[in-house]
Amino acid sequence: MMTDPYKEKLTPEEYRVTRQAGTERPFTGEFLHNKETGKYTCKCCNATLFESAAKFDSGCGWPSFNAQSNDDNVVYKEDSSLGMQRIEILCRQCEAHLGHVFDDGPLPTGKRYCVNSISLNFDASSDSE
Repeated sequence: MMTDPYKEKLTPEEYRVTRQAGTERPFTGEFLHNKETGKYTCKCCNATLFESAAKFDSGCGWPSFNAQSNDDNVVYKEDSSLGMQRIEILCRQCEAHLGHVFDDGPLPTGKRYCVNSISLNFDASSDSE
């Protein structure tokens, strides 16, 4: 019987959010108020997902971005859970659940990628790139 490698790598809460499409409680995430320059990567596979330049304070309780990184590592999936019609965002590399995207963000994209902090790592070393 094969074991799930993510169960070994992730905490139970990280696993619940990233592998079982959970949601962290609003206003509790590590990166909600992060203003450092760098890149946000997938907690599960480290693929680059968002750049700090795209981050903004939406007031929704989760880190928000108005664009994904140029690496195109975010994919979209229709989500009708909880009686709502939403668009789920996933990591293209490992299919980790990241959060949802909405059409109420700032220009120029008009998008608000609402992401669970627990689905992300932050790499401040990319500020020199």
